Amino acid sequence: MRKKLLGLTVAAFAVVAGFAHAQEEKKVTIGVSIPAASHGWTAGVIYHAERVAKQLMESHPGLNVIVKTSPDPASQANAVQDLATQGIDALVILPTDPDPLVNAIKEIKDKGTFVSLVDRAPSVNDNSVRDLYVAGNNFALGQTAGEYIKTTTPEAEVVVIRGMPIPIDQERQNGFDKGIEGSSVKVLDRQYGNWNRDDAFKVMQDYLTKYQKIDVVWCQDDDMAVGVLQAIEQAGRTDIQYVIAGAGSKDMIKKVMDGDKMIPVDVLYPPAMVGTALEMTAANFYGQVPVRGVYTIDATLVTKDNAEHFYFPDSPF
Repeated sequence: MRKKLLGLTVAAFAVVAGFAHAQEEKKVTIGVSIPAASHGWTAGVIYHAERVAKQLMESHPGLNVIVKTSPDPASQANAVQDLATQGIDALVILPTDPDPLVNAIKEIKDKGTFVSLVDRAPSVNDNSVRDLYVAGNNFALGQTAGEYIKTTTPEAEVVVIRGMPIPIDQERQNGFDKGIEGSSVKVLDRQYGNWNRDDAFKVMQDYLTKYQKIDVVWCQDDDMAVGVLQAIEQAGRTDIQYVIAGAGSKDMIKKVMDGDKMIPVDVLYPPAMVGTALEMTAANFYGQVPVRGVYTIDATLVTKDNAEHFYFPDSPF
């Protein structure tokens, strides 16, 4: 009887192992469509898409991940159509501009393809467009920065460098205003820097000319922070206590890690979210777990204590 039970146990393990192996070898193709590297953040998106694709293909021998980059909506629509002809089982897409791409995304989803939408949602962001939506929290990005200023320098005179006049920027502004609510923080000015370091440099030069005393700069984006710091250094201004930005670029994270006085913290809005979407999409096929719905990434306050967890020295951003 003991021998018989032992034989049954071994057989059961063999069946389970064989099933797991069959699942592991399941042939799946995932297409990834993302913007070309027009600035630092999108360069980071490409890096993390390729990094996670390589890791997943090493873990799942039956998986093939195809990554395509596109500079504009028309090119990206063509890229999506090209991926469709390659018989993909899933599409992970971070749109250059979501609304012009809605029809292309819906067309591929209507064929039964699993669609993961990343970061930029169209006006209609529902199950007709995607199965999974992975994004950062724009309101929280602004609120986290505002709350840090409120706690650290509650009577600060602050200048703000906005991004671009689009809904994402307004969400961040609304969050920032909520974050400083109830404090004596005074916003001296708000101007657009277009999430560009050169434009932010010019805006900061203007602020430095207009205002003889500035305590804090909130510039919403790490790329813009580079221009802001250059303008402050060139002007030789010592009144500015610190600059707070966001995204999680390796340069800003390193400054936080090193205890840089001008960049004491950063707010996370990681380009690595495309990797999160890719991992969850793969789990839909290999993990057989429910991944449909909305997944929002926290706007974590990066400090000297936790910065090493968000530092990717090989990333271009």
